[in-house]
Amino acid sequence: MRRLSVAVLDEELPFPLTSGKRIRTYNLLSRLARRHRVTILCHRNPDRGEALAAEDEFRRLGITTVVVDRTVPPKAGPGFYARLAGNLLSPLPYSVATHASPALAEAVARLSDRSPPDVWHCEWTPYAQVLRDGLGADLTAARWTVMAHNVESLIWQRYTEAEPNPVKRWYVRRQWLKFERFEQWAYTACTRAVAVSPDDARLMRERFGARSPEVVDNGVDTDYFRPQRDVDRDPAKLLFLGSLDWRPNLDAVSLLLNDIFPQVRAKNPAATLALVGRRPPDWLKARAARTPGVRLFADVPDVRPFLATCGMLVVPLRLGGGSRLKILEALATATPVVSTRVGVEGLYLTAGRDLIVTDSPADMPAAILAAMRFPEEAQSLAENGRRHVVAHYSWEPLAERLNTVWQAVATPADRVVTIA
Repeated sequence: MRRLSVAVLDEELPFPLTSGKRIRTYNLLSRLARRHRVTILCHRNPDRGEALAAEDEFRRLGITTVVVDRTVPPKAGPGFYARLAGNLLSPLPYSVATHASPALAEAVARLSDRSPPDVWHCEWTPYAQVLRDGLGADLTAARWTVMAHNVESLIWQRYTEAEPNPVKRWYVRRQWLKFERFEQWAYTACTRAVAVSPDDARLMRERFGARSPEVVDNGVDTDYFRPQRDVDRDPAKLLFLGSLDWRPNLDAVSLLLNDIFPQVRAKNPAATLALVGRRPPDWLKARAARTPGVRLFADVPDVRPFLATCGMLVVPLRLGGGSRLKILEALATATPVVSTRVGVEGLYLTAGRDLIVTDSPADMPAAILAAMRFPEEAQSLAENGRRHVVAHYSWEPLAERLNTVWQAVATPADRVVTIA
């Protein structure tokens, strides 16, 4: 296989590893940079110190960075609501419109003029628009991939179905329909679409007509995430782990605080809940501070101590898509997991063998209380889950899978020579 030049378009430099998306992108690119000339074109990380550390890290990995001096607008404050209103006039979904900056499109055009790569890789679906803006008419001749961390329209469909406020539901439904149109274009215009699970690949193929979408699953560093056998677990200690600036996670946390945890604590007053994640909004900080038994830990450098001591990871998702790295990390450390079916979507795991799965968030209090009463049984499931995760979710073979996709994309069918 030949050494390729690959240009990766993304939101920011994926470092430090404080979110599932960053963890996935970093682990795949850091391995593929040993074989290929990788350039990341992105916006500046919002935190200046973080931005400098990220540039240093990618320089160490041998990855070239082209960072435009613009940050993605925050999802808070008066400006956020003004942008939401303005998006009513745009054919693009809000997430696409706010990420598609002229500055990044210009960086794409400059690289294309100076040294066009063998493969353009859009590391998140909205960045297909940046590539379209940057290349213009030349996009039809480019070789490019779209990495769909989620099928975004599925998430927006679930938002619509779950939203009780009729005005908000009307707005969210418009976003859902915009994303369907955008994904229809992105998945069929690209040379190859890449999903994170077979479920998403099937949806991309059946709903959007994607041609032979590839699957590169999420993974876990099984050397870094290992059981800590010298630490005792507290069966009454619940853990929620995830980015706290992502709407599906915030919806899950709201379900925990409003419904699930109060029911658990009513039956077991010793129960506690730790919320661990990056960029929590102010309302969540205030809510956690005034809720008995709940503590919020923001932007922690290492989640392993929380996994080592909790009784279980709880994943009450009802809006998500893709697949959950936090479940893989938990099981890699032999931490019991209680999840909804939506939470465990896309993972090759079996309910009742590897983890506890409920049909909906409403069923979670009973499942959590049962795991507290019978911690040995929950731990036995987690040990099974660890064996399965170690066997199937290491980053090395997953990076090899993405490498195979890039090689195929860089070699059009009419250039393949078959020797009889």
